[in-house]
Amino acid sequence: MSDDEPADRADAVSADVRIQLDRAVVWRAAWVIVAVVALATLGRWVLEDAGNVIFTLVLSLIASVAMEPAVRRLSRHMRRGAATGIVMVTTLVAVVGFLWVFGRLLGEQLATLAASVPGFVSALTLWADTTFDITIDYGSLIDDLGLGTATLKTLAQNLAGGLLGVLVSVVGAAFSTVTFAFFTFYFSADGPRLRRWVGRLVPQRQQAVFGTAWDLAVAKTGGYVSARLVLALISGTLHGAFMLLIGMPYWLALGVWTGLVAQFVPTVGTYVAIVLPVVVGLLGDQPWQGLAVLAFAVVYQQIENVTIEPRISAQAVDVHPAVSFASVMFGAALFGVAGAFVAVPVAALVLALFGIYSQKYELVPHLARLEPGEREPDLPSGGRPRRERSRGRSRAEGFRAAVTRVVQQARRRG
Repeated sequence: MSDDEPADRADAVSADVRIQLDRAVVWRAAWVIVAVVALATLGRWVLEDAGNVIFTLVLSLIASVAMEPAVRRLSRHMRRGAATGIVMVTTLVAVVGFLWVFGRLLGEQLATLAASVPGFVSALTLWADTTFDITIDYGSLIDDLGLGTATLKTLAQNLAGGLLGVLVSVVGAAFSTVTFAFFTFYFSADGPRLRRWVGRLVPQRQQAVFGTAWDLAVAKTGGYVSARLVLALISGTLHGAFMLLIGMPYWLALGVWTGLVAQFVPTVGTYVAIVLPVVVGLLGDQPWQGLAVLAFAVVYQQIENVTIEPRISAQAVDVHPAVSFASVMFGAALFGVAGAFVAVPVAALVLALFGIYSQKYELVPHLARLEPGEREPDLPSGGRPRRERSRGRSRAEGFRAAVTRVVQQARRRG
């Protein structure tokens, strides 16, 4: 027997291999494809028509999780439903009082600003005439800026014609608010029962993972709200004290506004919060107060970003600033302002779960070397690196063995 005979025999065997498809298998695969397409179409239809309701449910669940630390403390002394009601009523009173106080203040300042625009334009034209020796028609400039009587009358008519749309929007917003409050109350009041009910739907080998995810969601979301409240208290106190020191009007209200808006409005909250105090200062009797508040806010923001916020947030929600910004942009693009607000705690939960259940390995010396001035990062909880074992090799060998068995079965059928 020559050396080439085994190779020729292998070629002959492989040439005789045939693949036969069972008709039942083909029909089963076709029906699976049809079912997947039908489910995808149904899911798209549900999301298009009931997406707002689904998002309200998700937002209510997140709000109930955020209230869990306060509700849990109060439920030690009273029924859980009563504790949930107290927390929700307290939050509602605080929000309504905040909007009422600052709505009035904002309306007064906007009215003052609108009333001062013609005088500002007149002073600007007079300054241009005396400085540059040019003649500017005050009436033409007002019309060009869209501040004339005819333009304002047209704007008023358009607003009056759109009152029906505004009324419909207000009614829809009120219905969404009531729905949100209703589901938030029941999610929070029946939180332990809901947890047990969902846990029974999960196999026992996965119930530990479910319990860990639930506890992490409560810890991260509640910690995020607590950290924001502490930062709002610090920011509001310091800004209010500075405004009192320089003699600004409404210093208490503006301090509370600055603290809350800067911490709870994602990404742009710092810039939005400081606009109102600066405008109030610039339109007051001493315009330098507005510039002083702006300078103080810029300096304080740098100090907060470097020293205060990292220490507080690290104990509650430790998320890298880049990840936080990306999650806020992603949440805002999907679900608007509400999505931007809940994006950071959701990102913190995902990162925490990934840190616990992901497998990590020790770095080789080339990758483990630190750059000058760099410190060793802290590993997340449960993220202990493990030595690389032969698991990858065994998986590869198992995959090759499975492929070999499939080929052998095909040859036997042929």
